Amino acid sequence: MHFRYFIFYCFLCFSSTAQVNLLYQDNTLYGIQSNGAQPIPIVRRPLFSIVVNDQYFEADNSIPKIKIQTIDSVGQYQLVLSNISNDTLIIKNIVPLTEHQNQVYITGLGDHSLSRTHLFLPGNGPVNIIVPDNVWNLGYASIKINESLNLYALTKRRSWTNAERKRFETIVYPGGSVTYDFYLDTFSGDWHHGLKKCFKEHKLYDIGEFNDDMYHRKDLQWIRQAKMMHLMMAWDQKLFDRNKNQYVIKDFINKSKSLYGGDDVIGIWPTWPALGMDQRNQWDMYRDIPGGLKGLRALVDQAHDQQVKIFISYNPWDESTRNEDHLQGMADLIKALNADGVILDTRGASSRELQDAADKVKPGVIMYSEGMAVPKDMSTIIAGRVHNALYYPPILNLNKLIQPDFGIFRVAEVYKEPIRREIHTALFNGYGIEFNLFHPGNPSWLDEQYAYLGRTLRILREHTSNFNSKDWLPLYPSIRDSVYINYWPGASKDIYTIYNSLPSGYSGEL
Repeated sequence: MHFRYFIFYCFLCFSSTAQVNLLYQDNTLYGIQSNGAQPIPIVRRPLFSIVVNDQYFEADNSIPKIKIQTIDSVGQYQLVLSNISNDTLIIKNIVPLTEHQNQVYITGLGDHSLSRTHLFLPGNGPVNIIVPDNVWNLGYASIKINESLNLYALTKRRSWTNAERKRFETIVYPGGSVTYDFYLDTFSGDWHHGLKKCFKEHKLYDIGEFNDDMYHRKDLQWIRQAKMMHLMMAWDQKLFDRNKNQYVIKDFINKSKSLYGGDDVIGIWPTWPALGMDQRNQWDMYRDIPGGLKGLRALVDQAHDQQVKIFISYNPWDESTRNEDHLQGMADLIKALNADGVILDTRGASSRELQDAADKVKPGVIMYSEGMAVPKDMSTIIAGRVHNALYYPPILNLNKLIQPDFGIFRVAEVYKEPIRREIHTALFNGYGIEFNLFHPGNPSWLDEQYAYLGRTLRILREHTSNFNSKDWLPLYPSIRDSVYINYWPGASKDIYTIYNSLPSGYSGEL
């Protein structure tokens, strides 16, 4: 590898909405200027840091592989990394204002294929976090300017040519390039306020203006109170007794209430993996279950009598079976069953068309995505999942910070192993949990887990207003590293959820 042939052209591009301009020279930041006011000096620091082929560099140093050129025009900046060598480069961990042990920053750590994003706090170990699916590789940092003012900056990958995008890195081939957007703003208060301004107020700059009309709809707000859900195959014996040839969901609901306070939602799934084995489409499969739609409606009525909602599924990839309009098929099924929601298979978002189709036949129908909606899609869907592809999910979920009243459920597959950790992380982050029973088998420890789940669900349900608070704070200050605290203020009481990651346990002040 010949380093003398590596040249990158770097253009820093800042959002025009920020109204904050950088003052820098030789890739070193020395001040900012806001709205034409007097310049504010900053302790000199590199504009950004970068990892190229596993080597860490800072922009103000002489980097043997990179030529840095910065161009700005009336507050507009862009970072374009172009590989003009004959070698392939792996670029990752672009952090504005650099990684520094005395400041708060976010970047990748380790080599996990799905969960590498970490929040670094001065004096503490890094905390693995969940961020939206379109910005796992984001870079974030905040610094103190003076006693009353702070600055944060955010980098996001924008586009790439002759390059291969990975979740956390970009493989740039000879002649290729990758482009990053770079945003910044000032804030007052501690580091939490910068994080909240970037994530919650600006929605990670994923959308210009956020439409929150759906969050004000009274008929949809019930999902904010929901904390427990089961997803089952339609042939699960908890739903249908083959020997008696009848639905027995009432028995399951009664048992669940005694074990953990019961479900808010039960999802019934008769489609995948059978869908596609013959010419029946997804709606036909509902029509063909025992008793047809009339029998299934009786099951839904039983559930409603016990204050349990019922979700159906929607498989948007069902294109090669018997032709039937998807929106009309979904709407007809919702109407026939009096269903309360729709599980959007393979989708991380919904659409106005899907919600409108449901609204025409029944108010209050929730679209529930398989994955978490990214910020720009949160205006058209108000509930989703922390997917079970993250087998051991990161401790802290910052999606909850972006839109606190978005209904989040953590998926837990009970066939694998006891799942107390899933229950703990759901409680710590103040959201619900989905028990996925698609895989067959009932582990011997399941009832014990249900009873333990009940203790956490009681807390979540009794303090729902706290856990939907727009003023909650992640990682409230703790004097013991690795014992994490989230703070949930309320009108009549404050709630603190604690997650201990020390295997030895901890006894003492926090």
